[in-house]
Amino acid sequence: MTAQEVRLCGLLLQEHFGEVVEKVGTHLLKNGAQNLRTIIHETDTSLDLVKKSLCVLVQHGTCLFSSGRKGPGSPTEYQTCSNWILRILRYPRYIYAAKTLYGDTGELIIEELLQRGHMTLSSTVKTVADRLTQNMEEGHSMDYGEVSNAFSKLVETHFLQRCPPPPRAGTKDSSTPATPATPATPATPASTPVPKPESFPDCYKIPHVTLTGRGKRQLSTEDGEDQRNAKKPKLDSQTHGDEGIYWQVNFERFHLHFRDQAIVTAVANKLDQTSSEIVRTMLRMSEVTTSPTATCTKPLSANEIFRSLPGSYNISRPILDQYLTLLVDDPMEFVGKAGESGGGMYVVNLHKALANLARATIESVVQERFGSRSARIFRLLLRKRHLEQKQVEDFAMVPAKEAKDMLYTLLSQNLVQLQEVPKTPDYAPSRTFYLYTVNQLPTARMLLQNCYKTVANLIERRLFETKESKRLLEKSQRIEAILASLQAGGAEPEQLTEVEEMITNTEKQQLEALRVHINKLDSAENQVDETIFLLESYVISTATSNS
Repeated sequence: MTAQEVRLCGLLLQEHFGEVVEKVGTHLLKNGAQNLRTIIHETDTSLDLVKKSLCVLVQHGTCLFSSGRKGPGSPTEYQTCSNWILRILRYPRYIYAAKTLYGDTGELIIEELLQRGHMTLSSTVKTVADRLTQNMEEGHSMDYGEVSNAFSKLVETHFLQRCPPPPRAGTKDSSTPATPATPATPATPASTPVPKPESFPDCYKIPHVTLTGRGKRQLSTEDGEDQRNAKKPKLDSQTHGDEGIYWQVNFERFHLHFRDQAIVTAVANKLDQTSSEIVRTMLRMSEVTTSPTATCTKPLSANEIFRSLPGSYNISRPILDQYLTLLVDDPMEFVGKAGESGGGMYVVNLHKALANLARATIESVVQERFGSRSARIFRLLLRKRHLEQKQVEDFAMVPAKEAKDMLYTLLSQNLVQLQEVPKTPDYAPSRTFYLYTVNQLPTARMLLQNCYKTVANLIERRLFETKESKRLLEKSQRIEAILASLQAGGAEPEQLTEVEEMITNTEKQQLEALRVHINKLDSAENQVDETIFLLESYVISTATSNS
């Protein structure tokens, strides 16, 4: 784990959960698994705050607990991992993907589960139905059944999964919680490792829930009691049949969806929309049969692909064969041929696709930072593997002086490596070949660290901008609250105008400039996260394919 990852994880924890949780989480990242007493001593934090911090981390799936390394009877140890925390950076993408696939209802279900960590089906349905009802016209409300159906679809497509059951305590000093940890009971974790959700046989089984009714509107109160209690869990005395069965977001399934979307978009940009639809159909057909770590999908016959194409695409069988041949012959190798039976057996080369996407990303970075000629040299080295400086000059058609400067610049940035091949054992310069080469995997890892640093800088800048304008933002929020209460009470237009004039034109311009700036920083964070996802997927895929 690098310093840039720890820094970014600390900023994410601080922004979402506060300084105390950030302190505990960063300490666990730097020092590995530790028991409660050690954490309290080394962070110099009170017992109550450390318990609550660990509870928050466990609740959101960013911390695991297990029995101590000294064997039965030893204190429970807590550990966290940067990958679990860095998922927070991708929360907007998870929510937007759910909105695209399942509409506003799916969006709010994923948003609630990400905000709370994990919830029961009944409480999720009630909360989402109430929120949807709040935004509907007067007299309309959302039925619990509609929200429950959307929840079921998310489970059927594995975007949601059950939390693994709490493990049985193996020691006398630990107890088994009947429900997930809450701030009131943070010190009762089980002392055995938490199993993976997929190892649980009922991971995607929806319980029978007796839930009827419609969403309720929240009554606004003048004293602001609703706002103060917005994040407090609502106690429900009714039983619905799913008590103790908690659900969480399946992040790996979302990552597979993002990977497939990236491959489909790349095919559309490289070839055309019809080719991308064929690849999308192949990926959709192999979703269930292909392992998440597989280097390619299961073979699919041309006949199966033809029958599964959307009806809106009126593609004849001969045209489909031509498209499949075009995809197989393409240098990017997104699609490969695995046999001749059934009109031809085809696979989507997932690892090669990710490698090509990572390669295109690296080439783009080189071009943006060092210019088109440097990018030409970089692509040449990727294709030819090893070249001497004179060969680079000839193949790239770049003057010797410029080629030398560009190669040394790329070498200083660790984008290009220099390999020495001696003719004699003494490594004399006159009898040694100096070959330039590009190692894609180490380069991708280096750019990944640069991306972590970039996102951390963006977050720090956004927090700084917000802090600098804190007084103005608070004033704006107070005035908006006053206006909302006056409008709800049927105030006169003159009163509303008078309240609006409490903010001067200069302050309005400052607020608008701040809003534009914050939106640019947010957009930049999301764009860099897309690059992080591609590079991470390529690194993980390479490690899996080599193991």
